[in-house]
Amino acid sequence: MRTLEYCLIRKFYLSGYINKYTGKRSVSFGKKFKLHITSVLFCLCILPACDSGHPGKSAENTSARCDADNAGLVLPDGFCARVIADSLGFIRHLAVNGNGDVYAAMRNIRLNLGGIIALRDSNNDGRMDVMEKISDIPGMGIAVHDDFLYFASDTDVYRYTLTAGQLVPKQPPQIIVRDLAVQDLHAGKTFAIDSQNHIYINIGARTNACQAPDEEERKPAQVPCAELKMHAGIWRFPLGKFNQTLEQDGYHYASGIRNAYAIDWHPVYQQLYAVQHGRDQLHENWPEYYSSEDGARLPAEEFLLIHDTGEYGWPYCYYDPVQDKRVLAPEYGGNGKRIDRCGNYPLPLLAFPAHYGPNDMKFYNAEQFPRHYRNGAFIAFHGSYNRGEFDQVGYQVVFVPFKDGHPSGPWEVFIDGFAGTEEVKIPEDADYRPTGLAIGPDGSLYVADSVQGRIWRVIYKGEIH
Repeated sequence: MRTLEYCLIRKFYLSGYINKYTGKRSVSFGKKFKLHITSVLFCLCILPACDSGHPGKSAENTSARCDADNAGLVLPDGFCARVIADSLGFIRHLAVNGNGDVYAAMRNIRLNLGGIIALRDSNNDGRMDVMEKISDIPGMGIAVHDDFLYFASDTDVYRYTLTAGQLVPKQPPQIIVRDLAVQDLHAGKTFAIDSQNHIYINIGARTNACQAPDEEERKPAQVPCAELKMHAGIWRFPLGKFNQTLEQDGYHYASGIRNAYAIDWHPVYQQLYAVQHGRDQLHENWPEYYSSEDGARLPAEEFLLIHDTGEYGWPYCYYDPVQDKRVLAPEYGGNGKRIDRCGNYPLPLLAFPAHYGPNDMKFYNAEQFPRHYRNGAFIAFHGSYNRGEFDQVGYQVVFVPFKDGHPSGPWEVFIDGFAGTEEVKIPEDADYRPTGLAIGPDGSLYVADSVQGRIWRVIYKGEIH
């Protein structure tokens, strides 16, 4: 068990109170002080020993037990939650193996911290008590598929061979895709895997709206946008080939998607879906067309059905949920009303509030939850800085019901309570920010947080209907 290594990572919070998002030292304590105390307690107390239950109890008695207050989360009737690991650090996405082992992708580029943490509940008490570090390379996307663990750094996609009974892969990884572009904005790589052994890699835009320099007030953007050739889209690669590059082996599956950290392949409907991060800076750069309120409510975060060779409009257009149409971006001559070429791009399946921050999505094809949730999408929203003086949104896991490959009803909040009870004015005020999701072999939903490094397991205890 290697808990000391993770405590050393967490010491960055304790020595100088380094801000996780800016890399700068913070002189503000308040809510952050609680985070540091949590980290210290984790270093002093291995999770199972801190559990109010008794280590070693049988799985049927303890592994599905929930915390008395659902660890502060607000859930629908019949559901409950349990913290299975805590104070791990900068978690991004999650993967769960068929035996219940959990793999967490870790990433903080400003502090150059990251890698993969492997976790196991060795005594079936519902807490992860064995932890091993697999890699030190920061990354975001991670998945278990056909006895392999796939992991995406900012520039490469790796494949580890998993062996039955072993938590940590014994062989070094093979590189599936290498030498993806280094970029400052939207640098993380996420992916989805289909049933025909293809991997779909999201490569986000390098800029807000294809300006050079970026986000300059009242500055027209490039025509055509050169980024669309290698960024702001999704590329497909075969899983069984190694050392592939974007230029030589990548198939440009879809373009005009600003950034789709939340991406998943639907195993029943056999289609690719994503939730896009909408653009920023409408009011700041174009105040003659957009008020500060407009900037806070525009544009929507878009739930998209991704078609082969589909084009989705970035940077030329954005979706306005009030007008229910795509409108021309001001960098390309728009004024908040003009449509022009934007009528040629498909509308989203659903629209979420602006700057909600979609960071992960998983389709539910298990049977533990009631039928209402079968084949629907869970989406983790991370929150954002781009709300100005208006109320912060996000910090929730929502659910979208599905039928015949499309949403069958309005989206609904599934898990709330991450932000805490104090007012959230900027993302750092939130106690927790959901950022990763995974479906366990028993149908439980796993949720990861990027602030304090907590992982919850959500279980259904009510009547199946």
